[in-house]
Amino acid sequence: MCPLYVAGLIGPGERKSIQPMAERLGLPSHDALHHFIAAGAWDAGPLEAALLREADRLVGGRGAFLIVDDTALPKKGMCSVGVAPQFASALGKTANCQTLVSLTLARGEVPVPIALRLFLPEEWTGDAARLEKAGVPGDRRAPRSKPEMALAEIDRAVATGVRFGPVLADAGYGTSAAFRAGLSERGLRWAVGIPRILKSLSGQCRRGDSPWRQSPQAERAGSTLALRRSGPGRGDVAAGDLAARHEGAALGPVRRRPDPGCRRPGAADRRQARAAPSRRDGLGRGRASGVRRDEVLPLQPARRHGSQDLRGHHQGARACEQVTNN
Repeated sequence: MCPLYVAGLIGPGERKSIQPMAERLGLPSHDALHHFIAAGAWDAGPLEAALLREADRLVGGRGAFLIVDDTALPKKGMCSVGVAPQFASALGKTANCQTLVSLTLARGEVPVPIALRLFLPEEWTGDAARLEKAGVPGDRRAPRSKPEMALAEIDRAVATGVRFGPVLADAGYGTSAAFRAGLSERGLRWAVGIPRILKSLSGQCRRGDSPWRQSPQAERAGSTLALRRSGPGRGDVAAGDLAARHEGAALGPVRRRPDPGCRRPGAADRRQARAAPSRRDGLGRGRASGVRRDEVLPLQPARRHGSQDLRGHHQGARACEQVTNN
């Protein structure tokens, strides 16, 4: 029955539910296929191990990257296992969906998915009757965070012999101190996204000598955002400021994602900014001669109508003048 089910998944047809697949496969009824999925007890370990070995053969090596990410499956009902209001990356907003932790082995332009595990939110792990009704296995009912699930899947890939270089993840995993520490403890190279407001230690600090330590509540939550002073030492600095400080010594310029709420002014906007007089004393009425047109940026999102437009562009022009004159 397993070969038939796999053939139905990878075969033609848009609908991949049990009854349409049984009809396309020519089965007299969909009962056997439904029993195989709903109540069949079979070990997926050998099949997953074969997938890992084949992925390593195709793209594995020191030049490969292991990418940790989320995959969201939007849902309408509330009966699917793990469904709850969560952030859906496919929709870009919080919605009713299932969330899965995914691992992808990539080399060049060839990605190969190697792991996909369903995440159970608190609405599910805290409701034993709901878990029992849905048939969730007993060893999967304990609450686990996404970083914990990702580290477990990385361990499984390493134990199978998958070869890869750096581990990559976005800020959803990069903000977890436990996840970053787990990668370092495993001797893995990694690069993860972090918010620019995340506090970092300036200077050369070893992990055990940090003058900052987490509160007990933050340590239990695995958060790096709640730090408190534990002794004399170097000060803290925001991650964005720390990146800017080392920008000159980096291999390339530090690029930051632009604010989606701001836009670059057009020609009409710049003409309005040049024609409007300055409202602050000491900054002059005209634009500084050393400022190019494309450097006049607003400090707040531009609007199409209203008096706020001119005030926003004035502020951007005066800021450029002040920086140039200083």
